[in-house]
Amino acid sequence: MKTITVTSPLLPDLEEFNSVLKKIWADKWITNNGSFHKQLEKELAAYLKVPYISLFTNGTLPLITALQALRITGEVITTPYSFVATTHSLWWNGIKPVFVDIDPKTGNLDPEKIEAAITPKTTAIMPVHVYGKPCDTKHIQKIADKYGLKVIYDAAHAFGVEINGESILNAGDMSTLSFHATKVYNTIEGGAMVMHDEQTKKRIDYLKNFGFAGETTVVAPGINSKMDEIRSAYGLLNLKNVDAAIEARHQVAIKYREALRNVEGITFFDDMPGVKHNYSYFPIFVDEEKYGMTRDELYFKMKEHDVLGRRYFYPLISEFSTYRGLESAKPELLPNAHKMADTVICLPMHHTLGEEDIERILNLIIK
Repeated sequence: MKTITVTSPLLPDLEEFNSVLKKIWADKWITNNGSFHKQLEKELAAYLKVPYISLFTNGTLPLITALQALRITGEVITTPYSFVATTHSLWWNGIKPVFVDIDPKTGNLDPEKIEAAITPKTTAIMPVHVYGKPCDTKHIQKIADKYGLKVIYDAAHAFGVEINGESILNAGDMSTLSFHATKVYNTIEGGAMVMHDEQTKKRIDYLKNFGFAGETTVVAPGINSKMDEIRSAYGLLNLKNVDAAIEARHQVAIKYREALRNVEGITFFDDMPGVKHNYSYFPIFVDEEKYGMTRDELYFKMKEHDVLGRRYFYPLISEFSTYRGLESAKPELLPNAHKMADTVICLPMHHTLGEEDIERILNLIIK
């Protein structure tokens, strides 16, 4: 019996990719802002409905660079319910993360809890669009404006997500994306930053290329985080296929919801009104009392039958050794985040799941 993985990468057509590789081989220009890199930035900006975008070699470096570019220091308010890269980017910049609890209806940072966590050292808010579900960006911006704080969105899960036709990547001061192989859209490894103006775009492009502003001019202590031509070309081909892949994921989500709607003790998120989702994940939440089985029992039962879910995000970032000593990491301050982390399983979700796969997964959950 084949193993059903939690995700599967979107791959371009191999023949098409080979023909593009031949062009790169002929040109002998394999990195340093080549033609495919320029073209991918242009096409992604149009596809994502954003004014400016800068490509990176992974999804963590744009977070680190955004904090540098905005000169963030002191403390940043963020969520414990995310992938560790969110908080690690703060740590690498010598910034103290301050955890705030989440809204159980979305899994996102709860705006109602932000103000109480602000101190004279707070310089920014770093929310995450968890599972690609949009944060309450208007409420968060209102708080940021009131206290003079910057807002950097970790939009690693939120490729192509829109509210009423407007890209959520335009919220805040900057947004960052991940194009890792596990994401809806991938460049194998890769990422990007979205910004609002040409001047900021220019500064970011300097920062990701050692700070070079010309052949002999270095204007800032930058690092090397450029995307190469091979992954840029791969990304251009994948961009042609991503809409069909997202629609295939949508159909999987519909089937999951129909089958699990009336299963006692199993809950999930429905689509949000006015939101164009990307169906990057399908988390379910297991109520041990009502379902008659713990989350871990169901998770390992699935695993025994070669169905690989993922307890995403468990444990909380605030539970890791680096962070658990922080005052804001105390479990009693984060009850909603702990409950979600202790009950979640992300079911397999990708564009290649067939009817038989879905049936196999559901049969393990529906008793």
